[in-house]
Parts: sequence; structure tokens; C-alpha cells
Amino acid sequence: MRDRDPFASGGTRSRHAGTSADRGQLSLPVVEAAVGVTLILAVAASLAAGVPAADTRTPQLEAYADDAATVLAGEPPRHQGATRLAEVTRSPEAFERERAALERRVDRILPDNLLYRVETPHGAVGFQRPAGVPVGRATVTSLNGPVTVEVWYA
Repeated sequence: MRDRDPFASGGTRSRHAGTSADRGQLSLPVVEAAVGVTLILAVAASLAAGVPAADTRTPQLEAYADDAATVLAGEPPRHQGATRLAEVTRSPEAFERERAALERRVDRILPDNLLYRVETPHGAVGFQRPAGVPVGRATVTSLNGPVTVEVWYA
């Protein structure tokens, strides 16, 4: 039998299965808190991941190459000419005569963890540059043509 509600106007009052009170719905503040926590964790994860570091190798290699070229361009010649580079670029014979001295000098100028190549109009000293490595490059003009210094990490 159904229970009568004394305050109702003649209607019956009964509890039917499947109403919202029986299903156990989450309250709105709990849902908002869960969304807020998820948002905070997402922001924290993106900040923790950070941004990729900038490539500082190429500018550093450029500085090494520029320094080496500047030192070579300012050095006095071993035999004749205005500078060491002017002497090396004067002729193929002068380059061959000064090749070993130029290579030793560049070895002393650059740090041990770098390989190099110095190209002149009459030849080159140093190492063959492997493909796909970051390279620093500097070119200076001597009296007899350009000299390019390339450096890369060993």
C-alpha cells in the first residue's frame, strides 16, 4: 500500500527506483575540483618539460674560427710579406714552404677538442670536414686572396 502524505492534496507519495537520489551522482563542487586539479597538473607538466635548449655550439664555433683567423691575420711573416697569411697566399711555392708552420700554429691557437681546416688560394691545411657536423667559419682577406678557417668539434 502506498503511504499518504497528509500535507499533499490527495496524492500519494512513493519512492520509485531510479531517481536521482538513488543513483549517487557527483556533486558539482567535486567535478570542479577534479577539473581544476587536472588543469594544474597539465600546466605543471608543461613547465617541467620546458623548452629545448638553444644550440650554442654553432655560435661558439664561429667565435673560435673568427679568433683563429684574426690571430693569423695579425701575425708577422716568417720570411717575407706583410703578415703570415699574406706570406702563405703569395704563391704555391710559398704555401708549400710554410704549410707545416701554418699547421703547427693553428694547432697551438685552437683548443684540443677542435679540428680545423684552413683554405688558401694555393692549398689547404688541416683535416677533411665530415658531412653533417656543425661548423664555425671565418674568412679574412689577405693581400693575395681570401683565407677561410673552418672549425668543428672532434
